[in-house]
Amino acid sequence: MNRELLMLVEAISREKNVDRDVVFGAVEAALAQAAKKLYEGDVDMRVAINRETGDYETFRRWHVVPDEAGLQLPDQEILQFEAREQIPDIEVGEYIEEPVESVSIGRIGAMAAKQVILQKIRDAEREMLLNDFMSRGEKIFSGTVKRMDKGDILVESGRVEGRLRRSEMIPKENLRNGDRVRAMIMEVDLTLRGAPILLSRAAPEFMVELFRQEVPEIEQGLLEIKSCARDPGSRAKIAVVSHDKRIDPIGTCVGVRGSRVTAVTNELAGERVDIVLWSEDPAQFVIGALAPANVSSIVVDEEKHAMDVVVDEENLAIAIGRGGQNVRLASELTGWKINIMDAAESAEKQAAETGSIRQLFMEKLDVDEEIADILIEEGFTNLEEVAYVPLQEMLDIEAFDEDTVNELRARAKDALLTLEIAREEKVEAVAEDLRGLEGMDAELLAALAEAGVRTRDDLADLAVDELTDITGQTEDEARALIMKAREHWFSDEA
Repeated sequence: MNRELLMLVEAISREKNVDRDVVFGAVEAALAQAAKKLYEGDVDMRVAINRETGDYETFRRWHVVPDEAGLQLPDQEILQFEAREQIPDIEVGEYIEEPVESVSIGRIGAMAAKQVILQKIRDAEREMLLNDFMSRGEKIFSGTVKRMDKGDILVESGRVEGRLRRSEMIPKENLRNGDRVRAMIMEVDLTLRGAPILLSRAAPEFMVELFRQEVPEIEQGLLEIKSCARDPGSRAKIAVVSHDKRIDPIGTCVGVRGSRVTAVTNELAGERVDIVLWSEDPAQFVIGALAPANVSSIVVDEEKHAMDVVVDEENLAIAIGRGGQNVRLASELTGWKINIMDAAESAEKQAAETGSIRQLFMEKLDVDEEIADILIEEGFTNLEEVAYVPLQEMLDIEAFDEDTVNELRARAKDALLTLEIAREEKVEAVAEDLRGLEGMDAELLAALAEAGVRTRDDLADLAVDELTDITGQTEDEARALIMKAREHWFSDEA
């Protein structure tokens, strides 16, 4: 029987062009699966076949886990202190094994053994094909639509398959069996049966890679695509920069008579592309990204990572775009939050902000409206600036003498100290469950306390936009913090 086993392994290895160790592994798995059926519970078995003689041994084994973790799978695990009674120096993650009676190959259901072995062989072949394909370093998957699978499309390239999910297709694009299609390779998931390569035609990376193939200067490093934002099938914006002063980045990407950009557009079902010149100056970058709208003025708020962009009435609709498309794509392209407004709205907002700053100075510095307005005209927007800007900058203000400057700075420092004491008192009132929440720091805690959020449940009850307004976090950061605060709800239910 042992000689027959060796001959079988050798025959399958040659027939399937698979390494002998892979075939031996498949046979070991089949024998281990059969041995498990002799025991109650979900035990863990291991079979070791001697590659030279064909003899094999079977072991039942237990995975060593930390004492404090407890047993999650009692039939397969053993606590470390119990394991050390048998092997004194055993470590967590190792195994304790016990020899058990081996199952005869003849007693295994022949069909079951064959299925396990053939499945292992198929998996090994599939992995070899996949590794060979991925070793080419291709980023775009070119193939033929093979069939539909629950709304997804399976694309075949040689003997390798990719999966194009419905959510990653271009809207209203109608692909049929046999159609040639290209898509970006986003991920390789070996746990997926059949088609382990996940594809996308809607991702911004796909457009970037298409331009890379159409524009040789990008591959040569003379041009660079800095960012890309897409509304798949409708409109997109890419930001480009030239690393060679002799090359016009926009004209190079457009190509002679628009040949290069047209090739990309045709591949993407007619999706229009705006090519924007990237700039190190964020304001200039945003102005370019909002094209074809003309911008009248722009105000940058570094703290909130936002810009107020003022356009005239004629350009308002163009700047916003149909359904807000233009401003949304510009925001994604630049990474800045963009607020579009006309001159009247801008004046109204500026007046409100000026009134708020004026009220702050009058109240906290105990000065009249005239002094407050002088500070605002000189560019002061908060108490910290009044207290800590270089002394000479305030002495240069013609309306103030040295005594006035010193008094204003002293009052600003006193006001800041009073506010800090009040803030610390609010933070002290915050519950311990919120203080100890993962991801919480002193700055976040102070902002939450200032807004009246004092317990973990208070934080968990907030909407994402409410938290971003309070802390200035991004939506993803705020969402993660809220979900962390809500974890105890689900564990309590469980």
